[in-house]
Amino acid sequence: MALAMRVDDATGLEQALGELLVEQGKLDAAGLTRALRLAEASEQRCHSLLVKLGLVPERDVAAALAQLLQLPLAGPADFPDVPVHGDRVSVNFLKQAHVLPLAETEDGLAVAMADPLDRYTVGAMQLFAGKPVQTWVAAPGDVEAAIERLYGRGGSIGEIVQAVDPANFGAEDDVRRLRDLASEAPVVRIVSRLITKAVEARASDIHIEPFEQTLRVRYRIDGALRDAEAPPAQLGAAIISRIKIMARLDIAERRLPQDGRIKVAVRGKDIDLRVATMPAMHGEAVVLRVLDRSSVTLDFIALGFETEALALYRQALARPNGIILVTGPTGSGKTTTLYTSLTELNTPDRKILTVEDPIEYQLHGINQVQIKPQIGLSFAAVLRSMLRHDPDVIMVGEIRDLETAQIAIQAALTGHLVLSTLHTNNAAGTLTRLLDMGVEDYLMTSTLNAIVAQRLVRQLCRHCREAYAPLPELLEQLGLDPRQDIAFWRPTGCEHCGGTGYYGRISINEVLVMSDPVRRQLLQHAEATELQRTALAAGMRAMFQDGMGKVLAGVTTVEEVLRVTREAD
Repeated sequence: MALAMRVDDATGLEQALGELLVEQGKLDAAGLTRALRLAEASEQRCHSLLVKLGLVPERDVAAALAQLLQLPLAGPADFPDVPVHGDRVSVNFLKQAHVLPLAETEDGLAVAMADPLDRYTVGAMQLFAGKPVQTWVAAPGDVEAAIERLYGRGGSIGEIVQAVDPANFGAEDDVRRLRDLASEAPVVRIVSRLITKAVEARASDIHIEPFEQTLRVRYRIDGALRDAEAPPAQLGAAIISRIKIMARLDIAERRLPQDGRIKVAVRGKDIDLRVATMPAMHGEAVVLRVLDRSSVTLDFIALGFETEALALYRQALARPNGIILVTGPTGSGKTTTLYTSLTELNTPDRKILTVEDPIEYQLHGINQVQIKPQIGLSFAAVLRSMLRHDPDVIMVGEIRDLETAQIAIQAALTGHLVLSTLHTNNAAGTLTRLLDMGVEDYLMTSTLNAIVAQRLVRQLCRHCREAYAPLPELLEQLGLDPRQDIAFWRPTGCEHCGGTGYYGRISINEVLVMSDPVRRQLLQHAEATELQRTALAAGMRAMFQDGMGKVLAGVTTVEEVLRVTREAD
């Protein structure tokens, strides 16, 4: 095969792998270009980024790798029923290297590897076996599942619970007894399993809710809540106490909400969990926000910015002073957009300071401050102090009041670039919101550079999406020409996406640049609808138009776009 001749080095392999996937119809050329560029910028392997971005299922990537390297492909049926050298091999090494022995013969040891080019792991396995190693290619998820099955201590919560008597874990009023129960091995393993399952399922949140007869556990995946396997209600108090102990919260305080943070390692990845407890009728409800730094790609194209909108936004970022606002409801990806902006601005000749609540991800080379209102460390207080530290760029987590807005404007007027967020429905609505706060119109026209409004929509699973011809009436209603041959896409569901038809999320956005016509309308205190019309006439691409572009490209569905843009009206 021609492509097999071009894999002498890692770079050649990545290029050849991408071309093979494009040739097989598993990937489009634009997706390959994006992944190769990200791989070069982040120093990650392109084939892992293709999976992380949801462009290609990991089993398809593994099959293509096996074909290129002319190696056998290991599927779930090829993994052993009992561990090979189970008493000698280090489970931690197997998990970190994503490798698993399959079988041993007189001629050598067959091993399944997620990264067959990892020469260190091949050498280590060869030294361990004392024989030649025969490499098989396998999908990372299949290797992890097999390691868990062979070396784990019970695959499901139900199996863990079977080993204990839930009656011994009833609701306890004695704090000391509750602390002891929370330290019991079954409770520790159940909490660990809940977190591991959430990370494996790409969940952004874990919801644990006690009711009279049941304990409900749900994961938020791609913005939608899904029920998960839950332990018995009798274990509820001990499980909540275990989480509070891990987050260093007061387990005796059950009348007031508490916030904390947990750091854990799952499958060799560092995971931050933001913990929030709240008293409910039948106990304490807990939400854990999963912050997986390895799953966040700080790249504008990967986030969903189209070429024209990105060019306008980068022009605003390139200005030495002024204010850039990113707007949208909670959970619309505003912080990720700001972090991506800071990553682009983070050069040795700039000093960047941020004030956040909370700090979601730590950015190298940037000074980040966590606010603490209980001791008077508010956004406004930190901002005043920041200006004395001679920064070039300031990021304010959120403008919540007039005082913070005024200090941000003063910072912009004195030569700083300020980035922040605001909760509004669309870009034009941000201007009227600031006026309602009490910000002077002439200050806004002098300092605002650009406003980005965005929403997150679910991406179609590229493994099972299905094309269909929409009705002419629908096309006409959406402002499209019904005479054109237009295809929409819909979800069907497969093993890769968990039967939902969706895998991952992407933003749709609109970028309002402060042009002279918009400034004139603002000085006249025009309504948000008039400001929106003026911005559109000046060349702004509306959020709905951006979404429809992604619908026609097969990235998402028209239902998803309509769902989120109705909120923006």
